[in-house]
Order: sequence, then structure tokens, then C-alpha cells
Amino acid sequence: MTACRGIRGATTASGNDREAILSATRELLARLVERNQFAPEDIAAIFFTVTDDLDAEYPAMAARQLGWTEAALLCAREIPVPTATVRYCIRVLALVNTDRSAAEIVHVYLRDAATLRPDISGE
Repeated sequence: MTACRGIRGATTASGNDREAILSATRELLARLVERNQFAPEDIAAIFFTVTDDLDAEYPAMAARQLGWTEAALLCAREIPVPTATVRYCIRVLALVNTDRSAAEIVHVYLRDAATLRPDISGE
């Protein structure tokens, strides 16, 4: 049975510049696809958030560059929590139509963002 499942992921950019943000986001999205085997037409929506130190580009632009032109995309800035330890962080929540069960979904955390969820890190 097809259901809409949430697939989480996060990564960090090497800095606050356009190519660093897009490169890190493309890598994260490619890894989400690789691990969960979905096609662009399976995507219902994707929510991106960035830490308050990233403002050089929208991470959603990377999804558009990958050809994800029909998916609804949203970018937002995270609140600057004083205890946050990860800088230049890009998070994603992809809502994907899939036959996979919730237990079969693979969440991906890369680079410094792997410290956010070491139990499910994609490294």
C-alpha cells in the first residue's frame, strides 16, 4: 500500500557561500534517494531548514538543479538556540509517496550533522 512517509536528513556546508550550500544539499538529497529508492515524481513536498548562519542560497535550489521541478519546496531558517552545536547545518524533511513501511525508511545524517543523530548517521 502506498503511503506518504517522512524521510529526515541533515548535513553541513563547508561555509556560507552559494556553492557550499548547493553542493552539500545535492549530496544529501542524492544519498536520500540512494538509500530510499524514490523517484522525483514520488515526492509530495520537501521542507528545508538552515541554521541562522546560512543565508547565501536557498537549499531548495539544489533540488531544482536535480530536476525536482514538480515537488513543493519550502525553505525556512531555524531558531538560533544558544546550545546548538552544529554550524552551517541544512536539514531536510522529504514527504515521499512510497510502498516502504515506516521501518524501512532510511534517514541520512552526514558530515558534522551526524552528531545530531549518531544512531542513524548516514556516514
